[in-house]
Amino acid sequence: MAALAPLPPLPPQFKSIQHHLRTAQEHDKRDPVVAYYCRLYAMQTGMKIDSKTPECRKFLSKLMDQLETLKKQLGDNEAITQEIVGSAHLENYALKMFLYADNEDRAGRFHKNMIKSFYTASLLIDVITVFGELTDENVKHRKYARWKATYIHNCLKNGETPQAGPVGIEDDNDVEENEDVGATSLPTQPPQPSSSTYDPSSMPSSSCTGIQIPPGAHAPANTPAEVPHSTGVTGNTIQPTPQTIPAIDPALFSTISQGDIRLTPEDFARAQKYCKYAGSALQYEDVSTAVQNLQKALKLLTTGRE
Repeated sequence: MAALAPLPPLPPQFKSIQHHLRTAQEHDKRDPVVAYYCRLYAMQTGMKIDSKTPECRKFLSKLMDQLETLKKQLGDNEAITQEIVGSAHLENYALKMFLYADNEDRAGRFHKNMIKSFYTASLLIDVITVFGELTDENVKHRKYARWKATYIHNCLKNGETPQAGPVGIEDDNDVEENEDVGATSLPTQPPQPSSSTYDPSSMPSSSCTGIQIPPGAHAPANTPAEVPHSTGVTGNTIQPTPQTIPAIDPALFSTISQGDIRLTPEDFARAQKYCKYAGSALQYEDVSTAVQNLQKALKLLTTGRE
């Protein structure tokens, strides 16, 4: 993929989107679809912040040029041409990154790649808003991931051992954007445990009191508790949890759509969404989620109900 024209210096007004743009750059070769939507989010957010001052207009114009270039390069990619596919791709990617960091956290393996994964997952959930409002579940994931990144960073910075797994956070505890966490480079494959000493630097403080998140409450729904294959870990290898394939309703095999079933355009759209989610899940070898979504599509098309 051809290199994109560089952007001018980031105006101070756009500080809130600097990490989303850095995430886009990190994914230009790794996952151009993620890179595209990160820039689209930055563009939309920047327009809301300031689209009138000369430096902001110049920056947004160059960012628009990057988006147009990427759109031409990815013109045959369904994740760009169809919002349903794009949304599923981005959400699955963000949740896989969240799950990796969560597994590392629960196992008590605290390192900079895990912190960056939590933080980047929260940024990618921001990006999902280009498709509409976030689900309550994604809002909770974003808040938890961003807070966890801050909490673990501060513990390591102070020479303390973080508490593994779910811990309480304050409802009104908004974590600020942090240059140090955002600057950590992500590896090409999903991050792996690091034996190197963590080099902490300044990050906003975060308290550990308030609401209590029950075990598993933050885990992505319908996502198997496993790290994607081929992480390259040779020593302290993370063993994936075997996937549990949901039971298939035998009635679905013999169900024939009744003649009096009238499907609305919304029904067809939902069925298509389930099929797209299933296809996206299979890209990550997530059989359980694929089967569940295909069952939902089949039931909707044959009964008119979900």
